Amino acid sequence: MTADSRPTSTDVAAVVVTFKRQDLLARLLDSFREMGAKPATIVIVDNENSPATAALVESLRADLAGESDVVYAPQETNTGGAGGFSAGTGIAYESGAQWIWLMDDDVVVLPGALERLRYWTDRTDADLAAGLPLAQTHGVYQGQRLNYDGSPFYWQYHFLNRLAIPNPIAPRPFGAGKGAPRTGRVMNTACFEGGIFHRDVVTRIGLPDPRFFIYWDDTIYGYLAAKITRPLIVSDLILQRTRELAHHKIGTTRKLNTTSELARYHILRNRGYMAHYLREHGEYHPVVFGIGTAATVAKEVIRLTLTSERWAGLKTIVRGWRDARKILQDTTWTPMPPLGG
Repeated sequence: MTADSRPTSTDVAAVVVTFKRQDLLARLLDSFREMGAKPATIVIVDNENSPATAALVESLRADLAGESDVVYAPQETNTGGAGGFSAGTGIAYESGAQWIWLMDDDVVVLPGALERLRYWTDRTDADLAAGLPLAQTHGVYQGQRLNYDGSPFYWQYHFLNRLAIPNPIAPRPFGAGKGAPRTGRVMNTACFEGGIFHRDVVTRIGLPDPRFFIYWDDTIYGYLAAKITRPLIVSDLILQRTRELAHHKIGTTRKLNTTSELARYHILRNRGYMAHYLREHGEYHPVVFGIGTAATVAKEVIRLTLTSERWAGLKTIVRGWRDARKILQDTTWTPMPPLGG
């Protein structure tokens, strides 16, 4: 297939955040080469600032010359996924992109993914062009994903705002298998593993908050987006995860994956930031939020059964919980600012 026969979506910028996972990143970049219609811009935010990553990006730039503008954005320090997505979204926004498509480095883009997303984003573009307010359109889309083994990935697309936890009993949103109807369901959160955001949404709610470092940053970004538009989870398959994780299987659909001590700390600590955002929107109630925190702690204690470092894990949970309280008591905290008109 020649470059001329592979269309480019001139209004889409993809943002990838990576850190010390060149093997996984290489697979993702290969999937960009093979995906069919490509984003006009591909931004690679490198939190390691590694020559090896720079070489991978330069190879992609050469291969996609004339199809996509490949931007390498090394960071001076590791800013975490949250900082990386904040920086990358800013670059994509400044490029003029109308849609900003975010993803981690441990996925691959499925062939035809962007064509399938455009089925939905074109509808939003048409609605906005016709004068429909952003609040009545779908300014965020989240496609379906596969696990590393090809099985359907279950994602908790419903956020319980006052508890500040994902709904643990939300049903799978769509039927499975070929021939299932193409459909969508309104959600009130988002995920930076394939979520695509309209420019007007980013303008109104600002960039993702880098203070989260990792964890809950995408949840809150989707929460904020749901205040001004109608985010939609859609039935189309977009990505496949490439990293295998040890897990507990819960029923026939859900899995409880292992996590690192770094992630465990931020899962608890970042509830302080979540509480601030809920307070900004009049949805913070200390008792109800505390119940959500207790549920989060219980989940993390269960997850500790997958590791041999249970005592260290318990200390991490307590430390994160204490630091969340310090953040919540910070009277100087302010939300991320909008980007203007």
